[in-house]
Amino acid sequence: MSNQTSTSSTAASQQPSFQHSLVCFAAVVITIAGGLFGLGISLHALMFVCLLWTGVNAAFIGFNYLQIRELMTSSLSKAMPAIYIFILIGMVISSFMHSGTIATLMYYGLSWLSPSLFLAVGLVLCAIMSVATGTSWGTVGTLGVVLIGIGSAMNIPLPLVAGMIVCGATFGDKMSPISDTTNLAAMSAGTTLFRHIYAMLFTTVPTFILTLIIFLIIGFSHSFGDADQNLTFSSITQIQTALDKEYKLMPLITLLPLLLLATLSIKKVAAEVTMSCSIVLAVLIAIFYQGESNIESTVIVLNALWENTPASTGIANLDALLGRGGITSMSWTLLLALMAIALGGILHGAGFLSALLKGSIARVKRTASLIATTIVSGFVGNIAMGEAYISIILNCQLFKEKYDDQKLEGAILSRSVEEGSTMTTALIPWTTAGAFYAATLGVDVLSYLPYAFFNYLNAIVAVIMAAVGIGLLKK
Repeated sequence: MSNQTSTSSTAASQQPSFQHSLVCFAAVVITIAGGLFGLGISLHALMFVCLLWTGVNAAFIGFNYLQIRELMTSSLSKAMPAIYIFILIGMVISSFMHSGTIATLMYYGLSWLSPSLFLAVGLVLCAIMSVATGTSWGTVGTLGVVLIGIGSAMNIPLPLVAGMIVCGATFGDKMSPISDTTNLAAMSAGTTLFRHIYAMLFTTVPTFILTLIIFLIIGFSHSFGDADQNLTFSSITQIQTALDKEYKLMPLITLLPLLLLATLSIKKVAAEVTMSCSIVLAVLIAIFYQGESNIESTVIVLNALWENTPASTGIANLDALLGRGGITSMSWTLLLALMAIALGGILHGAGFLSALLKGSIARVKRTASLIATTIVSGFVGNIAMGEAYISIILNCQLFKEKYDDQKLEGAILSRSVEEGSTMTTALIPWTTAGAFYAATLGVDVLSYLPYAFFNYLNAIVAVIMAAVGIGLLKK
């Protein structure tokens, strides 16, 4: 009898109050936001401080060190499949660079541009580029810079052009199987990568089509003035000439790795197997088609799987893009994800998130309201912390139990979190993404924000579809 009483007392002592949980969680947000923007401290160092803080709070309510460590270890063990994918992502990108896959997409895609279709075609090109490379930053920093120059020559308002670029780049950042945020959201919500992407198709594709229609209407209904055709296409010619000298651009060969990746993904082959097969094929093309089939070229290509190096086209932004990839390129995000997942393990396992859920989210009953709340929470997280990575992880931890209660798949949680975090990070001037886009494109965030239709319409479409019961995956 006394043993039962002791056990019950211990369990009760390990349940934090709502007030304690709020203080613990708020301190994490303030530490990250204040340290990152007020003091310029690195996110990884801030995450270490937050781990210490949450560990102390867990100890305060009765957890010992071994139990706290087990909370972190258990959370990390569940994320191991996604960690494998993180490592493979870097190799996919670098192998696609050396095989000429990315170069081919750029070379032929740039030939499609015309004044009336500039905005629509630019949107599609940026979307294709970001899906293929898994990076919105790389797309904005290369193709985006080219499109800004072309749009300026066509007398198209630069905020409109910048908004189009951000829309297309964000599409791939959200939907690409090799995007870090896509994998991070799936991993944090406890769902598979391709189930996450499948769930996002229901809301993302209609929003993208709507955005494409808007840019088509703008392109055909506005006269942007006479463009200097020589000036307009000089930058395109420069890029294409540089790519043609650097690579052999035969689409039937160079696009095979991308085709294989898409085919195996559609057939629902495991992501690790899909990526590994694509890497092997891309490496073979890089060595035997792009290279000279000798030991030196083989060494360069294989070393690039670990750490890629910039190309030598003579165009700085292009060289930087073609030099992306390699396992080392994922280290920043992967290490941050590991620390954030461990942090989430303590917040969730010690009951802090459950206490917050019961105190602040438990009143949300309807699915549409839950999804809307999740999206708003992701947006607020970006505002507070300036990074989509932390916002994605913490919101997945915060809302997971509520989605389970409503019998919704984890893929719906990961989709909603991305629509609140990934989609809005470009709309906030002080986030790293917003600052990068503004500096790279030469257009401030508040100027291009009204034209980033895809980024804010996605949330509206998601809530409407949830309200009418479309695209909801139930357990």
